[in-house]
Amino acid sequence: MPFIAHISDLHVGSFNFKEELIINAIDELNNIHPDVTIITGDITENGYYLEFQEVIRYLDQIKSPIIVVPGNHDARHVGNESFEVIIKKRYGTLKDKKHGLKVIGLDSSEPDLDYGRVGRSQQNFMEKELKKADEENLYKIIALHHHIIPVPKTGRERNVLSDAGDILLSLMKGRADLVLSGHKHMPHVWMMENSAFITAGTVSSLKLRGKTLSSFNTINIEEEFIEIILNRADGTHKCLAKYENTCLGD
Repeated sequence: MPFIAHISDLHVGSFNFKEELIINAIDELNNIHPDVTIITGDITENGYYLEFQEVIRYLDQIKSPIIVVPGNHDARHVGNESFEVIIKKRYGTLKDKKHGLKVIGLDSSEPDLDYGRVGRSQQNFMEKELKKADEENLYKIIALHHHIIPVPKTGRERNVLSDAGDILLSLMKGRADLVLSGHKHMPHVWMMENSAFITAGTVSSLKLRGKTLSSFNTINIEEEFIEIILNRADGTHKCLAKYENTCLGD
């Protein structure tokens, strides 16, 4: 059954970026052998080309297949162009037939703006890919930087997707199984119908809220249940959510 790692918000280039945190996280990832690692944006702090060059040194150390989407920080200073040169596609898919899953990555960033938008073109792309995954009986995972549902304990809501309602409707109609995001540096899980909306914390930055620690999520998909685990930088673990798997085997 699929075992997924979800990391986000590296913020390489920031004063608050700590190299030891990302190195330790990568070591842990390589020890637990996820089937895929999904990275939901803000891999850089300013979108500078040199920051992307530094990021790729870390990403190349991850042994599992990875898919990366940009965040709002990555779209600064023409960072969208640097992303395409170094990381490659800003949105696309990663299909793993062996484990029966498909990751649909979306670019929710807007150049030099903090708020997010998916837009009609990518929405149409997402809907088609969800339909294809359904026809192939694949587990459907959406990955984007900006959250679609507001995240608790993050203060006044300013940066939710500007087209969140339309995207949410498409996700419900397309029966997305998991929707992964970052941006707020606050791990959380919302359940809506049979979809889990999972937000990751920051994996390697000290831009933290309250007493939270840098962290990443792992998602264990079994025939009977799905379990989402928070993996903290101090080595401790916490179950964020565990719920019945009603998707596989339909």
